[in-house]
Amino acid sequence: MAAESMQDIKRRIKSVTSTEHITNAMKLVSAGKLRKAKAIFEKTNENSHYITHTIAEIFNSSQDIPPEYLAGNREIKTTCYIVVTSCRGLCGGFNSNVLKEAQREIDADWEKPVIFAIGSKGKEYFEKRGYEIYSDYLAPPENISFLETREMSVPIIEMYNRGEIDEVVLIYTSFISSMEQEVKNVTLLPFEIDKDPEIMRNAKPVEYEPSVEAVFNYLVPKYVEMMIYGAVVESATCEHAARRMAMENATDNAREMLDKLSLNYNRARQSAITDEIIEIVAGSEAQK
Repeated sequence: MAAESMQDIKRRIKSVTSTEHITNAMKLVSAGKLRKAKAIFEKTNENSHYITHTIAEIFNSSQDIPPEYLAGNREIKTTCYIVVTSCRGLCGGFNSNVLKEAQREIDADWEKPVIFAIGSKGKEYFEKRGYEIYSDYLAPPENISFLETREMSVPIIEMYNRGEIDEVVLIYTSFISSMEQEVKNVTLLPFEIDKDPEIMRNAKPVEYEPSVEAVFNYLVPKYVEMMIYGAVVESATCEHAARRMAMENATDNAREMLDKLSLNYNRARQSAITDEIIEIVAGSEAQK
Protein backbone atom coordinates (compact mmCIF):
# COMPACT_ATOMS: atom_id res chain seq x y z
CA MET A 1 0.00 0.00 0.00
CA ALA A 2 2.78 2.38 1.00
CA ALA A 3 4.87 1.41 -2.03
CA GLU A 4 1.92 2.08 -4.32
CA SER A 5 1.36 5.44 -2.65
CA MET A 6 5.04 6.33 -3.06
CA GLN A 7 4.95 5.49 -6.77
CA ASP A 8 1.87 7.68 -7.22
CA ILE A 9 3.52 10.59 -5.42
CA LYS A 10 6.69 10.18 -7.49
CA ARG A 11 4.66 10.36 -10.70
CA ARG A 12 2.93 13.53 -9.48
CA ILE A 13 6.27 15.08 -8.50
CA LYS A 14 7.64 14.35 -11.97
CA SER A 15 4.56 15.88 -13.63
CA VAL A 16 4.55 19.02 -11.47
CA THR A 17 8.31 19.46 -11.95
CA SER A 18 7.85 19.38 -15.71
CA THR A 19 5.06 21.96 -15.45
CA GLU A 20 7.20 24.17 -13.22
CA HIS A 21 10.01 24.16 -15.79
CA ILE A 22 7.60 25.17 -18.56
CA THR A 23 5.90 27.99 -16.62
CA ASN A 24 9.25 29.34 -15.44
CA ALA A 25 10.58 29.38 -19.02
CA MET A 26 7.41 31.15 -20.21
CA LYS A 27 7.81 33.71 -17.44
CA LEU A 28 11.36 34.50 -18.58
CA VAL A 29 10.27 34.77 -22.23
CA SER A 30 7.39 37.10 -21.30
CA ALA A 31 9.72 39.26 -19.21
CA GLY A 32 12.00 39.73 -22.23
CA LYS A 33 9.07 40.55 -24.52
CA LEU A 34 7.69 42.94 -21.92
CA ARG A 35 10.89 45.01 -21.88
CA LYS A 36 10.85 45.31 -25.67
CA ALA A 37 7.12 46.10 -25.87
CA LYS A 38 7.38 48.66 -23.07
CA ALA A 39 10.09 50.58 -24.94
CA ILE A 40 7.93 50.71 -28.10
CA PHE A 41 4.89 51.74 -26.06
CA GLU A 42 6.70 54.64 -24.37
CA LYS A 43 7.92 55.98 -27.71
CA THR A 44 4.47 55.62 -29.31
CA ASN A 45 2.83 57.30 -26.34
CA GLU A 46 4.93 60.45 -26.87
CA ASN A 47 3.80 60.74 -30.51
CA SER A 48 0.17 60.13 -29.56
CA HIS A 49 0.25 62.92 -26.98
CA TYR A 50 1.67 65.32 -29.56
CA ILE A 51 -1.18 64.68 -32.01
CA THR A 52 -3.93 64.85 -29.38
CA HIS A 53 -2.45 68.05 -27.98
CA THR A 54 -2.45 69.60 -31.47
CA ILE A 55 -6.11 68.73 -31.92
CA ALA A 56 -6.92 70.17 -28.48
CA GLU A 57 -5.20 73.43 -29.46
CA ILE A 58 -7.35 73.68 -32.60
CA PHE A 59 -10.47 73.05 -30.52
CA ASN A 60 -9.58 75.80 -28.08
CA SER A 61 -8.32 78.38 -30.54
CA SER A 62 -10.73 78.13 -33.45
CA GLN A 63 -14.46 78.51 -34.04
CA ASP A 64 -14.39 76.93 -37.52
CA ILE A 65 -14.21 73.28 -36.50
CA PRO A 66 -16.10 70.89 -38.82
CA PRO A 67 -19.32 70.11 -36.92
CA GLU A 68 -19.54 66.50 -38.06
CA TYR A 69 -16.72 65.57 -35.67
CA LEU A 70 -18.20 67.32 -32.64
CA ALA A 71 -20.27 65.59 -29.96
CA GLY A 72 -23.93 66.53 -30.06
CA ASN A 73 -23.97 67.08 -33.82
CA ARG A 74 -25.83 63.85 -34.56
CA GLU A 75 -27.97 61.30 -32.75
CA ILE A 76 -25.97 58.28 -31.62
CA LYS A 77 -27.63 55.24 -33.13
CA THR A 78 -25.01 52.82 -34.46
CA THR A 79 -21.75 52.40 -32.58
CA CYS A 80 -18.54 50.83 -33.86
CA TYR A 81 -16.66 48.95 -31.14
CA ILE A 82 -12.95 48.36 -31.68
CA VAL A 83 -12.07 45.60 -29.21
CA VAL A 84 -8.39 44.82 -28.62
CA THR A 85 -7.55 41.37 -27.21
CA SER A 86 -4.67 38.93 -27.62
CA CYS A 87 -4.18 35.96 -29.91
CA ARG A 88 -2.94 33.67 -27.13
CA GLY A 89 -4.08 32.59 -23.70
CA LEU A 90 -2.23 31.88 -20.44
CA CYS A 91 -2.31 35.56 -19.46
CA GLY A 92 -4.66 35.54 -16.48
CA GLY A 93 -7.76 37.71 -16.76
CA PHE A 94 -6.31 39.91 -19.53
CA ASN A 95 -8.77 38.89 -22.25
CA SER A 96 -11.78 38.24 -20.03
CA ASN A 97 -11.60 41.73 -18.51
CA VAL A 98 -11.63 43.41 -21.93
CA LEU A 99 -14.45 41.20 -23.21
CA LYS A 100 -16.55 41.81 -20.09
CA GLU A 101 -16.28 45.57 -20.63
CA ALA A 102 -17.08 45.23 -24.33
CA GLN A 103 -20.08 42.99 -23.59
CA ARG A 104 -21.33 45.46 -20.98
CA GLU A 105 -21.19 48.29 -23.52
CA ILE A 106 -22.87 46.23 -26.23
CA ASP A 107 -25.63 45.07 -23.88
CA ALA A 108 -26.41 48.71 -23.05
CA ASP A 109 -26.64 49.57 -26.76
CA TRP A 110 -30.12 49.16 -28.24
CA GLU A 111 -28.87 49.19 -31.84
CA LYS A 112 -26.99 46.40 -33.62
CA PRO A 113 -23.26 47.02 -32.99
CA VAL A 114 -20.49 47.16 -35.57
CA ILE A 115 -17.62 45.11 -34.13
CA PHE A 116 -14.00 45.42 -35.20
CA ALA A 117 -11.95 42.67 -33.50
CA ILE A 118 -8.20 43.06 -33.05
CA GLY A 119 -6.94 39.73 -31.72
CA SER A 120 -8.37 36.25 -32.26
CA LYS A 121 -9.70 35.92 -28.69
CA GLY A 122 -12.17 38.75 -29.24
CA LYS A 123 -13.22 37.42 -32.65
CA GLU A 124 -13.87 33.93 -31.25
CA TYR A 125 -15.81 35.35 -28.29
CA PHE A 126 -18.24 37.41 -30.36
CA GLU A 127 -18.67 34.81 -33.11
CA LYS A 128 -19.69 32.19 -30.53
CA ARG A 129 -22.40 34.57 -29.31
CA GLY A 130 -23.78 35.20 -32.76
CA TYR A 131 -22.41 38.70 -33.35
CA GLU A 132 -21.34 39.72 -36.83
CA ILE A 133 -17.69 40.75 -37.08
CA TYR A 134 -17.34 43.68 -39.49
CA SER A 135 -13.56 43.30 -39.76
CA ASP A 136 -10.68 41.75 -37.84
CA TYR A 137 -6.92 41.67 -37.39
CA LEU A 138 -5.73 38.25 -36.20
CA ALA A 139 -1.93 38.52 -36.22
CA PRO A 140 -0.17 38.93 -32.84
CA PRO A 141 -0.78 42.57 -31.77
CA GLU A 142 2.92 43.20 -31.08
CA ASN A 143 3.63 42.61 -34.79
CA ILE A 144 1.25 45.32 -36.00
CA SER A 145 2.69 48.16 -38.08
CA PHE A 146 1.46 51.72 -38.37
CA LEU A 147 0.64 51.08 -42.04
CA GLU A 148 -1.65 48.21 -41.03
CA THR A 149 -3.31 50.49 -38.48
CA ARG A 150 -4.02 52.99 -41.27
CA GLU A 151 -5.63 50.24 -43.37
CA MET A 152 -7.85 49.37 -40.39
CA SER A 153 -8.90 52.92 -39.59
CA VAL A 154 -9.68 54.15 -43.14
CA PRO A 155 -12.93 52.13 -43.57
CA ILE A 156 -14.05 53.11 -40.06
CA ILE A 157 -13.61 56.83 -40.79
CA GLU A 158 -15.32 56.45 -44.16
CA MET A 159 -18.29 54.74 -42.48
CA TYR A 160 -18.47 57.58 -39.96
CA ASN A 161 -18.35 60.23 -42.69
CA ARG A 162 -21.09 58.44 -44.64
CA GLY A 163 -23.28 58.27 -41.52
CA GLU A 164 -23.28 54.47 -41.37
CA ILE A 165 -21.93 54.68 -37.83
CA ASP A 166 -22.39 57.54 -35.39
CA GLU A 167 -19.79 56.71 -32.76
CA VAL A 168 -16.43 54.95 -32.58
CA VAL A 169 -15.49 53.39 -29.23
CA LEU A 170 -12.09 51.85 -28.54
CA ILE A 171 -11.89 49.21 -25.76
CA TYR A 172 -8.42 48.02 -24.75
CA THR A 173 -6.16 47.41 -21.76
CA SER A 174 -4.18 50.36 -20.41
CA PHE A 175 -0.70 49.91 -18.93
CA ILE A 176 -0.28 51.37 -15.44
CA SER A 177 2.69 49.33 -14.26
CA SER A 178 4.14 45.86 -14.72
CA MET A 179 1.95 44.75 -11.82
CA GLU A 180 -1.23 46.61 -12.73
CA GLN A 181 -3.30 47.10 -15.88
CA GLU A 182 -6.86 48.33 -16.36
CA VAL A 183 -9.44 48.22 -19.14
CA LYS A 184 -10.07 51.55 -20.88
CA ASN A 185 -13.12 52.67 -22.82
CA VAL A 186 -12.34 55.63 -25.12
CA THR A 187 -14.70 57.37 -27.54
CA LEU A 188 -12.63 58.29 -30.60
CA LEU A 189 -15.45 59.93 -32.57
CA PRO A 190 -17.20 62.26 -32.12
CA PHE A 191 -14.93 64.53 -30.08
CA GLU A 192 -15.94 65.94 -26.77
CA ILE A 193 -13.13 68.10 -25.41
CA ASP A 194 -13.77 70.75 -22.77
CA LYS A 195 -12.47 74.20 -23.49
CA ASP A 196 -9.24 74.72 -21.59
CA PRO A 197 -9.05 78.31 -20.23
CA GLU A 198 -5.26 78.08 -19.93
CA ILE A 199 -4.82 77.17 -23.60
CA MET A 200 -7.37 79.79 -24.69
CA ARG A 201 -5.59 82.50 -22.68
CA ASN A 202 -2.15 81.65 -24.04
CA ALA A 203 -3.25 80.83 -27.58
CA LYS A 204 -1.69 82.90 -30.33
CA PRO A 205 -3.44 83.75 -33.60
CA VAL A 206 -2.76 81.01 -36.11
CA GLU A 207 -3.62 80.92 -39.79
CA TYR A 208 -4.43 77.47 -41.19
CA GLU A 209 -3.84 76.79 -44.87
CA PRO A 210 -5.82 76.11 -46.88
CA SER A 211 -8.41 76.24 -44.04
CA VAL A 212 -9.12 75.02 -40.51
CA GLU A 213 -11.57 72.51 -41.96
CA ALA A 214 -8.97 71.09 -44.35
CA VAL A 215 -6.37 70.84 -41.57
CA PHE A 216 -8.85 69.19 -39.25
CA ASN A 217 -10.02 66.75 -41.92
CA TYR A 218 -6.37 65.75 -42.29
CA LEU A 219 -5.74 65.47 -38.56
CA VAL A 220 -8.80 63.39 -37.64
CA PRO A 221 -7.74 60.26 -39.58
CA LYS A 222 -4.22 60.64 -38.19
CA TYR A 223 -5.67 60.92 -34.70
CA VAL A 224 -7.76 57.75 -35.12
CA GLU A 225 -4.82 55.87 -36.65
CA MET A 226 -2.50 56.91 -33.83
CA MET A 227 -5.03 56.11 -31.12
CA ILE A 228 -5.67 52.62 -32.50
CA TYR A 229 -1.97 51.95 -33.03
CA GLY A 230 -1.15 53.23 -29.54
CA ALA A 231 -3.91 51.11 -28.00
CA VAL A 232 -2.68 47.97 -29.77
CA VAL A 233 0.93 48.59 -28.71
CA GLU A 234 -0.16 49.35 -25.13
CA SER A 235 -2.40 46.29 -25.08
CA ALA A 236 0.48 44.09 -26.25
CA THR A 237 2.61 45.50 -23.41
CA CYS A 238 -0.16 44.67 -20.94
CA GLU A 239 -0.52 41.18 -22.39
CA HIS A 240 3.15 40.38 -21.78
CA ALA A 241 2.96 41.87 -18.28
CA ALA A 242 -0.16 39.84 -17.49
CA ARG A 243 1.36 36.65 -18.88
CA ARG A 244 4.59 37.17 -16.95
CA MET A 245 2.58 37.62 -13.76
CA ALA A 246 0.36 34.61 -14.50
CA MET A 247 3.37 32.40 -15.23
CA GLU A 248 5.14 33.64 -12.11
CA ASN A 249 2.10 32.74 -10.01
CA ALA A 250 1.85 29.35 -11.72
CA THR A 251 5.55 28.70 -11.05
CA ASP A 252 5.18 29.65 -7.40
CA ASN A 253 2.15 27.39 -7.06
CA ALA A 254 4.01 24.51 -8.68
CA ARG A 255 6.95 24.93 -6.32
CA GLU A 256 4.60 25.07 -3.34
CA MET A 257 2.94 21.88 -4.56
CA LEU A 258 6.33 20.23 -4.98
CA ASP A 259 7.21 21.05 -1.37
CA LYS A 260 3.98 19.41 -0.17
CA LEU A 261 4.45 16.38 -2.41
CA SER A 262 8.05 15.97 -1.23
CA LEU A 263 6.85 16.08 2.38
CA ASN A 264 4.16 13.48 1.65
CA TYR A 265 6.68 11.31 -0.17
CA ASN A 266 9.13 11.43 2.75
CA ARG A 267 6.32 10.56 5.17
CA ALA A 268 5.24 7.64 3.00
CA ARG A 269 8.82 6.41 2.71
CA GLN A 270 9.34 6.75 6.46
CA SER A 271 6.11 4.83 7.05
CA ALA A 272 7.24 2.09 4.67
CA ILE A 273 10.63 1.80 6.43
CA THR A 274 8.92 1.67 9.82
CA ASP A 275 6.60 -1.11 8.62
CA GLU A 276 9.57 -3.11 7.34
CA ILE A 277 11.42 -2.70 10.67
CA ILE A 278 8.32 -3.83 12.57
CA GLU A 279 8.02 -6.91 10.32
CA ILE A 280 11.70 -7.77 10.84
CA VAL A 281 11.46 -7.36 14.61
CA ALA A 282 8.23 -9.40 14.73
CA GLY A 283 9.82 -12.15 12.66
CA SER A 284 12.93 -12.34 14.84
CA GLU A 285 10.81 -12.48 18.00
CA ALA A 286 8.70 -15.27 16.51
CA GLN A 287 11.84 -17.38 15.99
CA LYS A 288 12.87 -17.17 19.69
